[in-house]
Amino acid sequence: MKSKNDILNIKNLHTSFRIKDHYYHAVEDISLTLKENEVLAIVGESGCGKSTLATSIVGLHPPGNTKVTGEILYKGKNLVEFKEDELNKIRGNDIGFIFQDPLAALNPLMKIGEQIAETLKYHTKLDENKRKERVLELLDQVGIINPARVANQFPHQLSGGMRQRVVIAIAIACKPKIMIADEPTTALDVTIQAQILDLLNDLQEETDAGIVLITHDLGVVAEVADRVAVMYAGQIVELATVTELFRNPLHPYTRSLLNSIPQADSDNDRLEVIQGMVPTLTKMPRKGCRFAPRVPWIDETKHEENPALHEISKDHFVRCTCWKDFHFEHQEGGLQHELHAN
Repeated sequence: MKSKNDILNIKNLHTSFRIKDHYYHAVEDISLTLKENEVLAIVGESGCGKSTLATSIVGLHPPGNTKVTGEILYKGKNLVEFKEDELNKIRGNDIGFIFQDPLAALNPLMKIGEQIAETLKYHTKLDENKRKERVLELLDQVGIINPARVANQFPHQLSGGMRQRVVIAIAIACKPKIMIADEPTTALDVTIQAQILDLLNDLQEETDAGIVLITHDLGVVAEVADRVAVMYAGQIVELATVTELFRNPLHPYTRSLLNSIPQADSDNDRLEVIQGMVPTLTKMPRKGCRFAPRVPWIDETKHEENPALHEISKDHFVRCTCWKDFHFEHQEGGLQHELHAN
């Protein structure tokens, strides 16, 4: 099988926001790669830094209140060092972005066709007639019936699913090599979710694009992802292939997330919950295991003072050593205990 090339390489990325007179890391020391024709899922609860990571890649943070350091390498160039006009040439052309809220992403005063054509006008040399043809082609490609009618409508006249398709049409208009999809199926019913995921899969096969999929829905991850990065409190706590992650989850946070999903084949009618919540930026612990406060029954000596990512097996990375001794509160022992027992 032909090996896939890296198309995006993130190294030691830090993104900080200014709150009053101090900067606080919302994304801390992230290192990731994205390959051609790969779906890399970024998962975690709200407030874990997933969307901040996504928007950092394309420089969508106000410079006065944000600091971004590290490397985001695309075609050998560091996007972190790009100025706004340089980023504008990349956004929408090389990197497409599918926003979480299509109604907020679309201009309410512009017709759909004009908004899609705007991207083409900025990034291509197509004349007006060719742009109109391409707009209709894109609307048809994303599964919209009667493209000519929809192109002449405003965003408020469309359903949520149709607006999401329009946002995807804008994102893929210039056939980007990278697509970043930030919660693309949120607030859509199950049938429309499946259609949107199928659409992304079809588009990926056509263009060989790499997709960064931001989501909290582990069902979506299991269906479409190739690799998964689990984020908690601004850090990656586990990174593995999707098969390995679901077969052998190790970090306490990953195991807790998976344990909180209702299981149809389980006799247990109790819905598991994770104690506590993701800390705010100003109250986030900067030393020690950040997940430790939510598993207080695990002895503090089982956590590293400065947790690092360890490669437990090939391409399977886990932060902190507490995974060895983690167990759910109503159980006994940890993975080490289970291994010895077996």
